[in-house]
Amino acid sequence: MQNQETKLKKDLGFWPAISLVVGVVIGSGIFVKPGTVLDYVGGDSSLALLAWLLGGLLMLAAGLTVAELSARIPKTGGLYIYLENVYGRFSGFLSGWVQTVIYQPTLIGSMGLYFGLLVGNYLSLDESWHLWIGIGAVLFLTIVNSLGVKYGGIIQVITTIAKMVPIVLISVFGLWQGSGDIFSSATFGGSKEGLGAAMLAAMFAYDGWIAASSVAGEMKNPARILPKALSLGLIVIIVAYLAVNLALLAVMPAGQIQALGENAAGTAAGLLFGEVGQQIISIGIIISIFGGLNGKILSYPRLAFAMANDRLLPGGNFLSQVHPKFGTPIRAILLQILLAVLFMVLSDPDRLSEIAIFAIFIFYIQAFIAVFLLRKRDPEWVRDKGNYRVPLYPVTPVLAIIGSLFVVFSMLTHDLEGAVITLLIALAGLPFYGWMKRKEKLADQ
Repeated sequence: MQNQETKLKKDLGFWPAISLVVGVVIGSGIFVKPGTVLDYVGGDSSLALLAWLLGGLLMLAAGLTVAELSARIPKTGGLYIYLENVYGRFSGFLSGWVQTVIYQPTLIGSMGLYFGLLVGNYLSLDESWHLWIGIGAVLFLTIVNSLGVKYGGIIQVITTIAKMVPIVLISVFGLWQGSGDIFSSATFGGSKEGLGAAMLAAMFAYDGWIAASSVAGEMKNPARILPKALSLGLIVIIVAYLAVNLALLAVMPAGQIQALGENAAGTAAGLLFGEVGQQIISIGIIISIFGGLNGKILSYPRLAFAMANDRLLPGGNFLSQVHPKFGTPIRAILLQILLAVLFMVLSDPDRLSEIAIFAIFIFYIQAFIAVFLLRKRDPEWVRDKGNYRVPLYPVTPVLAIIGSLFVVFSMLTHDLEGAVITLLIALAGLPFYGWMKRKEKLADQ
């Protein structure tokens, strides 16, 4: 291994970057969450579609806002680096700690569990196999991404193209051939209190876009590539998600989607294309989840690497080393995967996904506020026409802040226990920070 001065390879261009945005976000959520969203709003299709639309608009506002931070601070580490630059080392540490020990491993774990669930259902395997299939997929992709970012990038491009097949086919043929009334249950009389919980569920399907900023240091020209990839990628995702939900409601009633849960998309494919078509679409859905899982394993460990490089994680010397041959932060990758597998063993995918969303949105709010602070500190940036600037400023970041506060409040009312556990784990990082600060002082003496 080499020391932390070893540079990560700059191998990612625009298409791998946009594939990373689309590939990380479009994974399991769009196929496993429609029924959950409907459950939370009492089966009211109008409120369910509203939850998907509002969730998409919130993520678009968030992506457009964070893109300005990524253009200003084009370094590996994403949210952690942004908050450290704007608010100082402690804020950067706390956000990085929560992402490293909660947000990222719970998302990898939940997606691994969804992968195992759908593969197990497809092969008609006993439920006891689901966990091991998920863990096996996580470990396989860990090996691939440890061998070099370009290999993970190749998988990302291929699976991103492949995953659009079931989305396009279900959307086009569902809306074309579906004979059901999409708004048959649309009364706006469903549980409006459940709209927040429904948005929380939809957020899981939309989240992950910020992963692209975590590998900015491995992009050829991050200041130009990253804002374009975030903006265009999120627009594609919103259109795709709304189309899939409309198509499902055109093919089958809301109550049936609720009852089928994660199998709703596969069943819809069977109604549209017959048994052979159902098999093909089901495989496409599995590939979609596999690609989303790959994107997370490719990008997430770069945060632990960046924190270790800054000596803000215990064992920083060990974790910050890059493999001399493959140029990957292999030890940081292994840390993330160990935590992810632990969460997979201890919890279920739905709970993990909601905890992850609550954890990250607390720090998203800080990132959105950071755009206002940076514009005040450096007004020359805005005057330079060559720099990316968030469109419709200040409306876009304000909407991102308001929407994020709503998501945090919804989690507190929907799953207070999960929120408290998340906050306790976050606070557990404070002793580590104090210990590392003392070590620095002793080293300076």
